[in-house]
Amino acid sequence: MRRGGGFPVPSSAQGCRAKIEGAFPPFNSIDSNKQLQGFDVDIAKALCETAKLKCEFVIQEWTSIIPELIANNYDAIASSMSMSAERRKQVALSEKYYNSPSVFIVRKGTAISGTQVNDLKHLRLGVTAVTSQEAYAKKFYGGVPTTVFHASPDLYKALVDDSVDIILEDKLAVYDWLANTKAGSCCEFKGPDILNTEFLGDGAGIAVRTSDTQLLEKFNAALKSIRAGDTYDTINAKYFPFSIR
Repeated sequence: MRRGGGFPVPSSAQGCRAKIEGAFPPFNSIDSNKQLQGFDVDIAKALCETAKLKCEFVIQEWTSIIPELIANNYDAIASSMSMSAERRKQVALSEKYYNSPSVFIVRKGTAISGTQVNDLKHLRLGVTAVTSQEAYAKKFYGGVPTTVFHASPDLYKALVDDSVDIILEDKLAVYDWLANTKAGSCCEFKGPDILNTEFLGDGAGIAVRTSDTQLLEKFNAALKSIRAGDTYDTINAKYFPFSIR
C-alpha cells in the first residue's frame, strides 16, 4: 500500500483516509511525481474541503478495495465505484457523483454483426477483475471465452496486442484512451450503451462502511454543495468536453 499526499483544510477538521486506485484514467492515475491525479481525485479534494474533512489519500489496488475498507484500513473509497446491487449489500454509498454506461470496444475492422451473446461466441472477450463489467459478462455472456485482467491498462493493451478481440469497459474511462492516446486510435466503440442497474449500478458513488452514517451524510451534503456552485462543472470541464452529471 502506498500513500498519496493529503489535502490542506482547517486544523479543526475531522480526519478521513480516502482510497483511490490510481490506475483508471482519466478518473484516477499516478503522475510522473507519483502523485494522484484525475477526476476522482479532484472531486474527492473538493468534497473534503467543503465537508471540512482532513483527507489523506491512500493508493490501493482495486481487487482488494472493499475488504480493505471493511477492515478499517481506510474510511472511504473515492475511486469510480459503480453502485451495483451487490456492492450496496457490503458498503454504504453516497449520492451519485457521475454516471457512465458500459460499452464494448473492438479493434477497427473487426468482423462482428452485433454484441449479443451469439454474436460474440467466436470472439475472445476481455474484462477487468472485480468490476461491474466482469459481473455483467459472467451473467449474460457466459458462453463467450473470457479473460480477466488485473487493471484497465492491462485490458487495453490486450486489445491492442490481439490477445483479445473485444472488451467490455466503462464508457467514460475508455473514451479517454480512445480519444487521447496513440494506442487507442486502433479501436472503436461497438454496439449500444449498456445500462443495467443491477450489475452496472446507477452511477458512481463514494463508499464508506455501513456504520459510518455521519461520514456519508457529510459527503452527500458536500456533493450537493459543489454541484450547486461552479466547482463540479469546472472539474467536469477539465476532463470531458460534455457533462457527466
